[in-house]
Amino acid sequence: MSRAVIIGTGSCLPERILTNEDLAKMVDTSDEWITTRTGIKTRHIARAGEETSKLASEAARRALAMAGVTPAEVDMIVVGTISCEKAMPSCACLVQKELEAVNAFAFDINAACSGFLYGLDLADKYIHSNPDMKILVIGAENLSSRTNWQDRNTCVLFGDGAGACLMTGNDQGRGILASRLYADGRLWELLHMDNAPSLNPDLCTLPSDGSFIKMVGKDVFRYAVRAMAEAITAVLEKEGLVIADISLVVPHQANIRILKNLADYLNVPLEKIYINVHKYGNTSAATVPIAMDEANREGRLQQGDLLLICTFGGGFTWGAALVRW
Repeated sequence: MSRAVIIGTGSCLPERILTNEDLAKMVDTSDEWITTRTGIKTRHIARAGEETSKLASEAARRALAMAGVTPAEVDMIVVGTISCEKAMPSCACLVQKELEAVNAFAFDINAACSGFLYGLDLADKYIHSNPDMKILVIGAENLSSRTNWQDRNTCVLFGDGAGACLMTGNDQGRGILASRLYADGRLWELLHMDNAPSLNPDLCTLPSDGSFIKMVGKDVFRYAVRAMAEAITAVLEKEGLVIADISLVVPHQANIRILKNLADYLNVPLEKIYINVHKYGNTSAATVPIAMDEANREGRLQQGDLLLICTFGGGFTWGAALVRW
């Protein structure tokens, strides 16, 4: 049976780095306060010319280069994002233009931090139907454009960046083995972002102080750990595996305390979990593909390894996937 296998990875971060010391000059905070509560030391912040679609396109180019595939060979582009520079066209269409991937159809997925994993699962389904397809799955965000820089509880968390992978069919036992996706819209108020005000006055019913991320951090923390752990347990049970069989866990990079609690919950050593939140902060849909690309290029993913991906984001949305590298 043909599975959807990842044959190339890539990532792209803006050049500008914002440190905790820089943030301490902007809001009432400190390096110690941020590091203790989040584990974050730096994050990358986009400048002009580093719009979401541009970061996504460069990450995609690097994934294509690794795979030895040209843009004209790509059949589909899907981008997980909540922060494209335009509401329309989609970020994926802008990426198609940038790459000159003239034979690909393109669309976005809005599942917040779970957008990349949702896209990965969808690409897997397409490839099951047509194993010859080549699909770019990208997570890309410029959360600096959706951050309240006067709110010290949220502005310390987020950064910008993009990660990508190229997928196609493979009948050698590699690829995506299982995935489980979830959502619970009843909890949307705990983590959400308003649109710009409606131009239809009859629809301006919800007061909003800005189109930026709003979060009830303590509640999100509690839900995130349990939800990711349960999703992981579900995919492992589906394949008759245990956590000890996993070579590497690549989770959503939101907060070091979430990652440590997840490790404790799963009874897995922290060194088995790939962590780069200290360098980039929370880049939403981009965290998993950036981390996966770094792990791949560092040689931490070898052919045949079992990779476990998990994520949790606004919506709420969450899930996990098991991949034979």
